[in-house]
Amino acid sequence: MEQQPPVAEHGAQVKVTFTTTEVDIQLPEGKRQLLVPADIRRYGLSRILNSESMLDTDSIPFDFLVNGSFLHTSLEDYLKSNGLSLESNITLQYVRSLIPPVYEASFEHDDWVSAVDVLSASSPAGLWSGDAFQSCQDRILSASYDGLLRIWNASGHVIATSPSGSHGGHTASIKAAKFLSSTQLASAGMDRTVRVWKYSEHSGGDQVFGELKPTVELYGHAGSIDSLEVDGASKRILTASADGAVGFWSASKASAPEPDASLLPGAHTSKRRKVSSSVTTAQRGPLSMMNIHTAPATAGVFDPRDRTVAYSVSQDHTVRTIDLTTSIVVSTLTTSHPLLSLCAIPRGSAPLLAAGTSARHITLVDPRASATTTSVMTLRGHTNKVVSLAASPDNEYSLVSGAHDGTCRVWDLRSVRPATKDEGLGSVSEPVYVIDRESRQGKKKTAAGEGCKVFGVAWDKLGIFSGGEDKKIQINRGKDVTL
Repeated sequence: MEQQPPVAEHGAQVKVTFTTTEVDIQLPEGKRQLLVPADIRRYGLSRILNSESMLDTDSIPFDFLVNGSFLHTSLEDYLKSNGLSLESNITLQYVRSLIPPVYEASFEHDDWVSAVDVLSASSPAGLWSGDAFQSCQDRILSASYDGLLRIWNASGHVIATSPSGSHGGHTASIKAAKFLSSTQLASAGMDRTVRVWKYSEHSGGDQVFGELKPTVELYGHAGSIDSLEVDGASKRILTASADGAVGFWSASKASAPEPDASLLPGAHTSKRRKVSSSVTTAQRGPLSMMNIHTAPATAGVFDPRDRTVAYSVSQDHTVRTIDLTTSIVVSTLTTSHPLLSLCAIPRGSAPLLAAGTSARHITLVDPRASATTTSVMTLRGHTNKVVSLAASPDNEYSLVSGAHDGTCRVWDLRSVRPATKDEGLGSVSEPVYVIDRESRQGKKKTAAGEGCKVFGVAWDKLGIFSGGEDKKIQINRGKDVTL
């Protein structure tokens, strides 16, 4: 016998079948089919699912997919727009809603913000820290074109700044930085070096003060290092450089090999100059320097489940899978456009790779696929090149992108439609939310996002953090939603 909606409604009704892929909110077989009011919308459907006679949950906000697209109208309007009658049985896939990322705060810099990262109890670096991570020790790391790293507390106060180039810091703009743990981080930039830092904190009255001390300088690239990825568990670092190479490094000076002397500072200057520029920081080389791209390498990531495997992308249009134990490229996928950014979305035995392009879209690829079936899906919506990507910390179907159009965009891979003739083959997804730069509110905007390009983005359970040309870290956070 069919269930009836918990609140009596008048007028036409439609038969629906509820389904979901989320195991913890599955309905029993006998409750999956219902007659619901034809004029019902997402809010009403969500109330029905949360009711005592259905899931009996604590007001989880739900979205509903019909044939791969989110339901944004009433069921009746959906049926009319698709030429269906009220006698149709509609299958509704219900999913937890992605909560709108509301603007929360901005932190001011002196120069462009090239990269951001987060240390929290749920972040990778927080988990790698184990018992060493202290509660309420949430920190934000930013890298800037002024050559400095800054560590911020959750209130927006700088509690540590890296030393300048004359005191062991970077001698040019920093392009990338990541926490390895609560006490260690790595950075890289236009001075062609990777630098490993020891981070410590101490209290002074009611304030907390931090210190960044350089411990290792890593040399091996012949061009600007534009991307850096870390694995805190193994203390390994992955870099991508404008020289076309992907570097694999140890953050430990004890296990890192000696560097190529010709790449060290002062290698081509006088002996007197060498003496005056010497530093006490240990200088080391790469575990492996892989010259695998024919154009600038733009990003590299570790496989989320197998850290002996890495993936890299380049302006040479390719995605390469690397066996780090042998430093050999085991597969190459060629795409239609230069690739500028990369993130891995954990799924099953192999991740789904999202690569941002110079053609303003994001292409999703399965690294196991053949070259003839490269793209799994295309994410369309940005109006300038996509230079930063981060996967959701909560699920395997969401990611956020940052682009030179001055926006971050949140995507839900469950919402898919067939590509139009002009878009080519395959499937297309469009953004669920668009995050504008708060610094541009009320100002004239351009299609290219002039004056507010986003350079870096990170997604943590604390929120979405982005940095850009407006010299700000911007924080957007999903607020609690109840029905």
